[in-house]
Amino acid sequence: MTSAHLDSTTKRFAYSAIIIYSAIVGLSFLFGKIALTVAAPLDTLAHRFTVSLIAATIPVLLGWIKLHLRPRDVLAILPLAVLYPSMFFAFQVFGLQSATSAEAGIIHATVPVFTMVAAAYFLKERTTRLQKLSTLLSVSGVIFIFIMKGTAIDLSNLKGTLLILLSALALAGYSVLARKLTSRIHVMTMTYVMTVIGFLVFNLMAAGQHLAEGTLSHYFEPFASTRFVMAILYLGVLSSLISSLLSNYALSKLEASKVSVFNHLATLISIAGGFVFLNEQLAYYHIIGAAVIIAGVLGANAGTWRSRKAAVSLEESKM
Repeated sequence: MTSAHLDSTTKRFAYSAIIIYSAIVGLSFLFGKIALTVAAPLDTLAHRFTVSLIAATIPVLLGWIKLHLRPRDVLAILPLAVLYPSMFFAFQVFGLQSATSAEAGIIHATVPVFTMVAAAYFLKERTTRLQKLSTLLSVSGVIFIFIMKGTAIDLSNLKGTLLILLSALALAGYSVLARKLTSRIHVMTMTYVMTVIGFLVFNLMAAGQHLAEGTLSHYFEPFASTRFVMAILYLGVLSSLISSLLSNYALSKLEASKVSVFNHLATLISIAGGFVFLNEQLAYYHIIGAAVIIAGVLGANAGTWRSRKAAVSLEESKM
């Protein structure tokens, strides 16, 4: 098997990983809604990362996965874990107390733009004019959907808007930094350290809140609900652990700017999930926005599609 074919196969796996990641994250909003009917936001995050850490630790203890962990690697991963999940989820949770989820959706649609700019500056990633325009096209598709739903950013909620914007910047920063670190740190090791830090941060925050309110004895009460257990298993195992692993893997093989634009597919899957499972309305503007988003994602990765096709054609010509 030639190096060109190997490269094509690797990229195929990377794209498969990021598409599965988008599906998991898209459906996580449904399970997040279920969990939040039982537990407070900080409790949900704390329990989510507790479950995630347990799921990540079991194969390590059984010897199925070996972590190549050195002190200098932990120090290198620490800024990454501060950005995601710590800052990303913390800013998001507190921002949503003032801003609406729809406003958050509009602001988070800009993440690929921030990622493209940051990747160009810090990683020297080059993007073509088509990729730049396609990324903006994908962003416009998401914003179009939210605006047609009657949503606009309310600047009177400036605190919430600013916190959501910081959450978006944290996610963009994570994409760029993860892309850089995966060249020298194993993906599973990186994901495990991120999970440990998420566990520590959100459990400390949630426990601190309960201590301040004198309700620490109620910390694990949500687990008495079967609905909460099912939701938190999805959020902890799939949406936190597996999605981080898939994202880190994709970023180890693909440019950050190309991976980031796939976040918009999660928006589409979230809308489809709401339509199928929650009987939410599916309007004409959802379909138009979806078409625009998909066109943008394809355009942003146009160079990769062409290179893969050329590699396959070259391989076939040598047979």
